[in-house]
Amino acid sequence: MLRFLTAGESHGPCLTAVVEGLPAGLEIAVEAINRELARRQGGYGRGGRMKIERDRVEILGGVIAGRTTGAPVALRIANRDWANWRDRWAARDLPRLTVPRPGHADYAGMVKYGLDDARPVLERASARETAARVAVGALAKLLLAEFGISVGSYVVEIGDVVADVPDLGATGEARPQEVWTLAEASDVRCPDGEAAGRMRAAIDAAREAGDSLGGVLLVTATGVPVGLGGHVHWERRLDARLAAAVMSIPAIKGVEIGSAFENAQRPGTQVHDEFEQVGKSANQQIGQGASFPAVGRTSNRAGGIEGGMSNGQPIVVRAAMKPIPTTISPLRSVDLATGEPAATQYQRSDVCAVPAASVVAEAMVAWVLAQALVEKRGGDSLAEMKRG
Repeated sequence: MLRFLTAGESHGPCLTAVVEGLPAGLEIAVEAINRELARRQGGYGRGGRMKIERDRVEILGGVIAGRTTGAPVALRIANRDWANWRDRWAARDLPRLTVPRPGHADYAGMVKYGLDDARPVLERASARETAARVAVGALAKLLLAEFGISVGSYVVEIGDVVADVPDLGATGEARPQEVWTLAEASDVRCPDGEAAGRMRAAIDAAREAGDSLGGVLLVTATGVPVGLGGHVHWERRLDARLAAAVMSIPAIKGVEIGSAFENAQRPGTQVHDEFEQVGKSANQQIGQGASFPAVGRTSNRAGGIEGGMSNGQPIVVRAAMKPIPTTISPLRSVDLATGEPAATQYQRSDVCAVPAASVVAEAMVAWVLAQALVEKRGGDSLAEMKRG
C-alpha cells in the first residue's frame, strides 16, 4: 500500500525517489524535508563530500498546491559534485577500480554482476543513496505527525566511548523529547555532553591514525498506538520489519528492539513489562471494537513491541554501525585484474558517520511505522484515514 524506490549514483547528476501510496490531502512542506536533509549532512567526523553538497529537494510530481494528490510523489536531490565528474563520465575517463576494499560491496558486486571494475558497484552502494531515503522518511514523518506520532534519535556510543543516557529500553520514566532536544544541539548527536567531548576526541584520534570509527545509535518513536503490525504472518511482524529496514542502511550490522541482548541474560520475571492499572476510563485505540480499561507498564524492555505488534509504549530500536571500511591507512587486498596482492587505495570518505546514520535510521523507522499505519487505518485520503 505504501512503498518507495530510489535511483541514482553517488557521483551522478542526482538522486531520485518515487513514493507510492501516500494519502491525498497531506500537506507537504518542502522546508521540512530540507531540514531533515540538512540533519543528515551534519555531524562531527564527516568527510569532504559534505562540504560540497547542499542537499535540497525538488518535488516533481504528486503534490499540487502543497498537498498530495494520491498520485506517486517524485523527489529529486541534485548532486553538486556532479559538476566535478560530468566531463570525465562523458569521456569515459574514470580509472578502473580493480582492488576491492575489505568491508565494502566492491568484491561481491563485481563477482555478482561479472564486472571488471568496482566503480558501478560503489557508485550505487555508496551511503550517498541515504539522502533519498531521508527525504522519503521526511514524508513519512509528516504523515505520522497527523496522528500524533513522533520519531527521534541519538548516539549512544562512538568507538569505546559510551554515553550516560536514561535507558529508554528498560524503563518507562525517560522523556524521549528531552533527550532528542539535547541530541540536536550536539555535533555528535549525543545528549551526554561529557561523553560527546570524548567522542569528538576519539574521532580526531582516528583521523590522525588514518582510521575510522563506528558506534551505536538509538531511535525512539512516541505516540504509537496499539496494534500496528501483526502476529499472524512473519512478514507482518512490526519488529521484523523495523529490523530489516534499519539493517538495510549501509554499515549497520546489528539491530535490537528494546533491551533485547541484555534481556537475554536475565530470567523472564526480570524482563517482561508488567501491567498496572492507571484508571477506570476506557482506553480507546485506533479501529473499531471493544474498549479496554486504561493500563500502564512498569518498564519498557520490550521496546514497545510484543507479538509483532506495537503495544502503546515508545518503540525503541538500537543499531550498531561498523567502522566505515574506507580508511586512509591501506588494507590488504588483491588486484582482481592481475591476481596479485595489492593494497587498497583511499577513496574520499567520512571518519565517523554514526551521527548521520542516526538520522537515516529515524527515516527508516518512520517509513515502516507509516506503512503500518496506512495498513491499519486504510483510506485513499488523509480525511478518510482519520475517520478510521
